[in-house]
Amino acid sequence: MESNILRLQHGEHHDPFQVLGRHPVGNKYVIRAFMPVAETVVLDGIGEMSRIEGSDLFEITITKKQNEKLPEHYQLNWVEKTTGYQHQTISPYSFLPQIGDMDLHLFGEGRHWKIYQLLGSRLVTIDGVSGCQFAVWAPNVKRVSVIGDFNGWHGLRHPMRSRGSSGLWELFIPGLHPRDSYKYEILSANGATLHKADPYARAMSLRPETTALVPLENKFDWEDGRWLEERAGWDWQHAPISIYEIHPGSWRRHSDGRFLNYKELAEQLVPYVSKLGYTHIELLPITEHPLDESWGYQVSGYYSPTSRFGSADDLRFFIDLCHQHDIGVILDWVPAHFPRDEFALAHFTGEAVYEYDDPKKGEHQDWGTLIFNYGRNEVRNFLIANALYWIEEFHIDGLRVDAVASMLYLDYSRNEGEWTANEYGGREHLEAIEFIKELNRVVHGYFPGVLTLAEESTAWPMVSRPTDMGGLGFSIKWNMGWMHDTLKYLEIDPVFRRYHHNQLSFSQLYAWTENFILPLSHDEVVHMKRSMLDKMPGDLWQKFANLRLLYAYQYAHPGKKLLFMGGEFAQWQEWSEKIQLDWALCELDSHKGVQSLVQDLNRLYTTCAPMHQLDFSHKGFQWISCDDSDHSVYAFMRKSETGYIICVFNFTPVPREHYMIGVPEEGKYYECLNTDANLYGGSNLGNSGEVSSTRCANHGFEHSIEIILPPLAAVFFTREII
Repeated sequence: MESNILRLQHGEHHDPFQVLGRHPVGNKYVIRAFMPVAETVVLDGIGEMSRIEGSDLFEITITKKQNEKLPEHYQLNWVEKTTGYQHQTISPYSFLPQIGDMDLHLFGEGRHWKIYQLLGSRLVTIDGVSGCQFAVWAPNVKRVSVIGDFNGWHGLRHPMRSRGSSGLWELFIPGLHPRDSYKYEILSANGATLHKADPYARAMSLRPETTALVPLENKFDWEDGRWLEERAGWDWQHAPISIYEIHPGSWRRHSDGRFLNYKELAEQLVPYVSKLGYTHIELLPITEHPLDESWGYQVSGYYSPTSRFGSADDLRFFIDLCHQHDIGVILDWVPAHFPRDEFALAHFTGEAVYEYDDPKKGEHQDWGTLIFNYGRNEVRNFLIANALYWIEEFHIDGLRVDAVASMLYLDYSRNEGEWTANEYGGREHLEAIEFIKELNRVVHGYFPGVLTLAEESTAWPMVSRPTDMGGLGFSIKWNMGWMHDTLKYLEIDPVFRRYHHNQLSFSQLYAWTENFILPLSHDEVVHMKRSMLDKMPGDLWQKFANLRLLYAYQYAHPGKKLLFMGGEFAQWQEWSEKIQLDWALCELDSHKGVQSLVQDLNRLYTTCAPMHQLDFSHKGFQWISCDDSDHSVYAFMRKSETGYIICVFNFTPVPREHYMIGVPEEGKYYECLNTDANLYGGSNLGNSGEVSSTRCANHGFEHSIEIILPPLAAVFFTREII
């Protein structure tokens, strides 16, 4: 017993329940409490407890009869040493373990998909006693304690129960309340004392604080049942998907620079996005992160919506309102790496726990971050359960998985000698690949209709093909090749575009190898890359015309669509997370014109089946002309199962009158879109709304139409008025 007292006193006892609480001794019982800040302690209804000399351990021996009258969860009344204040508490050491053996088994296998319901902190009532259940995974340490405002941040007040080889620690503390601050104090294997935020925390304090918070009870009343039911049967491959990507902290702000909270964001953003006709909003990471300037990609709280914008229920309000207006919500999710902040996941127990120990495998040199250990069951469980958590608890409709390329390759951004080959001598990161496949299998298995989108920039095959076919299992892959080639082409002076003609046609050589989305994302308007408008060559008029042409080309090209905020009204400046977008530009005709064009492109894309129905099939696309490099003109058809739309692009500032293109059938063709229209800020050169075909063979067709091609413009034609 003496050694147990010493271990408790020095905070080195791995299982305080062996000593504390109620224990039979012969035909009597002894009750012990470790109270390092108490002057006196009284067992309620029995009497004063005795301090064991030289320690902070109090005990009392009671008879069998007294024990029968004593409540199972007894109360201790104690007086604080320094202040003389009186306190009452029900002993945490009177409760049985709350995590079952099957839960321990599943977590050890890395397949407990609702582990977030057990780990972290949660307000519960046990045997009629309300309080907070804490649980954390911290393998191979000497002690874990809960510290917080409620115990003066004293590491010896609430040591946790060890669950043996599982590495889990748990403790139920009666009487705690929502928003109580806490951390875990960990005594590492080498004797270092660490203070760590809860990896499974559902709420965290507002920066610069790094404490976790006992979460509020989820009482949100969802009103999106219709949306979820339809999502489960959604034929997304043949449906329009047009995504408006935003950074919540800099879309709009209050006049004094404060962030909009989730509710304010919902009330302003949802009508705006609905008016523009987007189908989805993609949020840059809103999981908790230390710095506003990080954009959210340096995640410190994977289960916690960032407190910058309000509470978890405020976020639910935002998503629910989106769904009520038929707008899906995609979360930018970061399973590839995490920051080195000492309070978070990095070296969680003083050793590598969530990350690889070998820096050749466990460190991202480019970003100064750490790489998850995908070979460890509990780490994979942490991440996959996190993906399910956002879908289950917040009704998220998709996960845009960040930096997939960095996960796939052991030599990603590393020089020779800075990485170690896999067991077969290759550069493929086998553990990460299996993690990705399992992630996609589980997400799609539990939540049909939820998308997983890979930001993947290499030629890795079958990224968006099912795992049972040998693919990675993502729904959609970002088409980074299309983005680079298209922007590079548009940045060329139109005089020289004739020499780079195949730069736009090249994408058709691989367009059907994956389910692609065409991204013009935040990454393209930062770090001196300039805004979309400022990338365009020429004078002011040509810049706007080129931008309108770019957007029309994006919407006509096979693949789903994504545009970063500000691009829709031709933001002049590069994006900065420190300020809101320059909304005053929307009062100027040229910028308002781009905004109107984006609105009409979304309308056409979502309502015209040929624009989206066969996005992922070669049957949905047919070249009319791709070889007119002298005039930098392209013409093609987008097709559905029952119709088609003709899209013609003039990438020079020279108007082309009497331009002939072949068409599949005779009759009238209606000009349904012209980016040179006065409404959009153009010169209003066009085809008076319609043209009629002539029997003149051209481009492999028996009929042709003679059209006017405005300068730096796209014109679309349909057989029916749209």
